[in-house]
Amino acid sequence: MTDDRRLLTVNINVLGVGQRPAAWRAPDIRPDAIVDLAHWQEVARIAERGLVDAIFLADRPAITDPRSRPVQYLDPGVLVPAMAAATEHLGFVATASTTLNEPVELARRLWALHTATGGRFAWNAVTSWDPEAVRNFGISELPERAVRYARAEEFVTVVKRLWETAGTADVVEHDGSFSVRAGLEMERLVADRPAIVQAGGSEPGWRLAGLVADGVYSVDHDPASAAEHRQKIRGYAVDAGRSADDVRVFPGLAVVIGSTEQEAWDRFDHWEHLAPATYSLNELSKALGADFSGLDLDQQVPEQLLLDAEQQDAGWSTAYRRVLVERIRAERPTVRRLLRDFGGYGQRFLAGTPEQIADTMEAWFRSGSADGFNIMLDLFPSGLTDFVDQVVPELQRRGIFRREYGQGGILERFRRP
Repeated sequence: MTDDRRLLTVNINVLGVGQRPAAWRAPDIRPDAIVDLAHWQEVARIAERGLVDAIFLADRPAITDPRSRPVQYLDPGVLVPAMAAATEHLGFVATASTTLNEPVELARRLWALHTATGGRFAWNAVTSWDPEAVRNFGISELPERAVRYARAEEFVTVVKRLWETAGTADVVEHDGSFSVRAGLEMERLVADRPAIVQAGGSEPGWRLAGLVADGVYSVDHDPASAAEHRQKIRGYAVDAGRSADDVRVFPGLAVVIGSTEQEAWDRFDHWEHLAPATYSLNELSKALGADFSGLDLDQQVPEQLLLDAEQQDAGWSTAYRRVLVERIRAERPTVRRLLRDFGGYGQRFLAGTPEQIADTMEAWFRSGSADGFNIMLDLFPSGLTDFVDQVVPELQRRGIFRREYGQGGILERFRRP
């Protein structure tokens, strides 16, 4: 059981104008919203009204095909200061790669965001698996997974050491897969360091999370597996000389909210049907690194396709693919049913009432399956408004979510009972 003194951590994953691929067609969303700072500031103000811990910003430094949906965001380094200027307490988790960046330059850039937000900044440290993004950084071939994770451990450790030199004349000397002879050469205007978040969904990821992370974004679909993986991460933290409570785990949860469950599903189906007809099928193909276009939609996914998916390093991240394959094997859905239930695009998906959503969040939290959630919403800002006005009061009524912000930055918030 979880400690009754601890409160649920709630981060909102802001995916442009919404997770639904046709969200950009909503009548209250301007065509240029994803590149309009006013849109992002409005989202930030609504999130702060809901007392959420942080806005979570993914980043794919590569151009995507705009014909299927507009998903290209402004750089998190632009968005975070703009949203911070419109809020007082809300935290921000921004993604930057340990594969594609250099430690000294990135340490300085992240420290600047940490300072500009008054300690409300967290770095989501990721190892990049996207060949298109890798090529944009002048890297001709994607390094093997083991190499990427070894570099990530080294990289994050060095960045934390560099942050320790803020306000001093100290220099970090390091020789490994990269060499460093530098100090941060920046003032320490905020007491603590930035928080570190990691997307741990495999053994190397769990090890990295236990070693360096304050928060972990996971992709589990059932509470038993989530509890097992959370315990693995906590065990790695103890092995690294930390307390198990030093790291919090936030599974992704994609939700569509309605006054009844049927209304929620009707809302989901409405926006799904406005997307390109093959969108979900193409995304499923990408996730498994396989071609679903020729399959009979009313048949189960062939076992050979699942075996092939397990043997390759293609598609989405290893964690997404593993969870998806496990789910298909356990439920044996038809391809048509799988496509409808694929609404979270790799995340656990739930269409239901505010009470049903709060039930799930509370059950996972109290059973030790999660310390909080990374919430994905169908439309911004309307889906976020529904979550803030309908789900947050349910969580507060159950005594598992704050009624006001405390003092301190996001790192202190993650640490606080």
